[in-house]
Amino acid sequence: MARYLRLLAVQLRASTALALQYRLEFLGQGALALLWTGWSLVPLLVVFADRPGVAGWSFDEALVVMGWFTLMKGVLEGAVNPSLASVVEHIRKGTLDFVLLKPADAQFLVSTARFMPWRIVDVLAGLAIFGVAFHRMGRWPAPGAVAAALALLCCATLVLYSLWILVISAAFYLVKIDNLSYLFASIYDAARWPVDVFRGFFRVLFTFVIPLALLTSYPALALLGKLDLVVAAQALGGSVAFAVVSRFVWTRAIGKYTSASS
Repeated sequence: MARYLRLLAVQLRASTALALQYRLEFLGQGALALLWTGWSLVPLLVVFADRPGVAGWSFDEALVVMGWFTLMKGVLEGAVNPSLASVVEHIRKGTLDFVLLKPADAQFLVSTARFMPWRIVDVLAGLAIFGVAFHRMGRWPAPGAVAAALALLCCATLVLYSLWILVISAAFYLVKIDNLSYLFASIYDAARWPVDVFRGFFRVLFTFVIPLALLTSYPALALLGKLDLVVAAQALGGSVAFAVVSRFVWTRAIGKYTSASS
């Protein structure tokens, strides 16, 4: 474990050093991220403009969901997507051998190959949205609620990573998966809304098949002190199950890899 933590630290330092070589771009991308965060609040403002609540959620509570959406988007775009997207190029060029021959787990290496440090702006913006939401409510989350939310954050990150591993694993069979990547990113946009907004098929889809509820709504409920313990346990079990399935799919998919020298 200590060895992999050192490897992660090395990868983080390398990505940070690379990003800081282009400081103007670093600042520009950060400013653009703030702009998009502000723009993403517009639909929420429009929906709640003439009504006190939607599907049992007040504007302030929905704002907490938006905070989680923004924070997890920073995790996706800053830590998950950059590294795993490079796997597709390795598969296309047949150069994944350079990763497979290294004395470390291939999934770990491809998952930590690259980071985008400026995406920390999204994380900070998400925390700022939490601050605004709870200030408007006139209260702050209890320590127990914060602890539960942090636990759900770990579960959400694990699910987000596992879903992306499943998408990337398809590249070993399809090679070109750009459309799948765009589809996943488009579906993730629905996570900005509380899961109770959806009904019927979409409620089942976004709860059990593509668990967007676990990414934003459940952590928001935990921070608000409204998450049921049974649901929290199910979220924990579901995140572990997704991780196990994604690992199994990855190991099977990597067996289909054909290098440039083959």
